[in-house]
Amino acid sequence: MIASLRGSVLATGLGTLVVEVGGVGLSVLTTPSTAASVRVGETATLATTLVVREDSLTLFGFATTSERDLFELVQTVSGVGPRLALAMLAIHAPEVLRAAIAGGDLATLVKVPGIGKKGAERIVLELKDKVGPVSAAGLEDAAQQASSIVDGEHGQVIEALVGLGWSTKQAQDAVERVVDAAPGDGHVSDVSGLLRAALRELGR
Repeated sequence: MIASLRGSVLATGLGTLVVEVGGVGLSVLTTPSTAASVRVGETATLATTLVVREDSLTLFGFATTSERDLFELVQTVSGVGPRLALAMLAIHAPEVLRAAIAGGDLATLVKVPGIGKKGAERIVLELKDKVGPVSAAGLEDAAQQASSIVDGEHGQVIEALVGLGWSTKQAQDAVERVVDAAPGDGHVSDVSGLLRAALRELGR
């Protein structure tokens, strides 16, 4: 089991990173927000989990151990595989996702592509007593992350959204709506927060 890795970022994509560890470039699947939060040449530290299949070994990386633990937990539900689990974390911050599961908030869960009402009900039924306590501070942090970004990073988020299949106008409009709804001047340096919020906006 590869629990974590630390190394120089060689390449980034919409949902992938290549991190050099001990002279070996490791391809890591991750959320768009995590991929957008690092730069080529910088050192990245990721919590990881290795998914083993008959024909593949796939390494998934996360910004925090909380994300990784939740990624593993939701896969204990029938019908939820690694790709869907990763999509859940791409749309929602861990604390928001935990709160939705614990509180039976189906509307939040079905915003994730691939999760319908029945799937959301099954996730809540099987995990509501397993997600652990949801802290108010964690929810507040997640809410702040979801509504703030530095203007200079907007283009990066728009580019990521276009790469995921939306038109440039749809991506721009979603980013503008999120920034307009941010408290104050909305100038907080959090690329991942804006990307998550824009994905939620586009899923409405």
